[in-house]
Amino acid sequence: MNKKDKITLTILCLVIAFMDISGLPGALLQINVADVDPYIIPLMVNFCIIGIIAFAVLRIFKITYSFGFTAKGLTSGLKSFSLPGVIAGLLSFAAFFIGLYPFDYSPTIQKILIEGILYYVGVGIVEEFYVRGLFLNIVEAFAYRSEKKTEIAIIVSSVVFGLGHIPGMIGMGIGVVAFKTVSTIGMGFYFGTIYKKTGNIWLPIIMHAFIDICALPYCFTQNMRYENISLVILTATYTILTVYCCWVLFGRKSKG
Repeated sequence: MNKKDKITLTILCLVIAFMDISGLPGALLQINVADVDPYIIPLMVNFCIIGIIAFAVLRIFKITYSFGFTAKGLTSGLKSFSLPGVIAGLLSFAAFFIGLYPFDYSPTIQKILIEGILYYVGVGIVEEFYVRGLFLNIVEAFAYRSEKKTEIAIIVSSVVFGLGHIPGMIGMGIGVVAFKTVSTIGMGFYFGTIYKKTGNIWLPIIMHAFIDICALPYCFTQNMRYENISLVILTATYTILTVYCCWVLFGRKSKG
């Protein structure tokens, strides 16, 4: 990654991060569909705006850096690294189900499809592009003098990924914020590891979307709470996933 690309991509990363965390300008819209939470579709509009901006910047500034939007390494990556993520996602689903049961709401099909599935596909694409595709690679480029530049980039991007979720948890209590931040850092560690081991960004996008979709039980409740049992399961799950990633990075020779 040359100097021009590093500067351009750093600015693009900061712009996308601001838009993703703030929800602007999409959050200024008022779009209501059935019983879908009003903020969901505006955020999806924001994802589209982010995509347009990213595409324009990459074309205008002739960025040739490869982010891994390719079929190469995807199939082998799924075979080698998807199982731990699938297990983590299913355990997350179980954690939410146990914590929210009994459910008190019957959602429309629009809510399930838009809020429970399509929205999280957008989250997976946008967050993996700017957190892993941009930020992780930028950190790695700036740490080029270190023999552990990839590991440093994965760790830094994972911590920032976890801390970046704190604004969305304001008002939930310090315990919830702490547990969820640890869990999200572990999740980011997994996404960063499988990305750099395969060189394919579609792999973390797919796993990110899958894990997020496993929060589907929240479509069936009006109480957006996190019970202690859910937090314990989530923290344990993603701590173990982090240990797995450490083994992949430092204790195992991969074909990726």
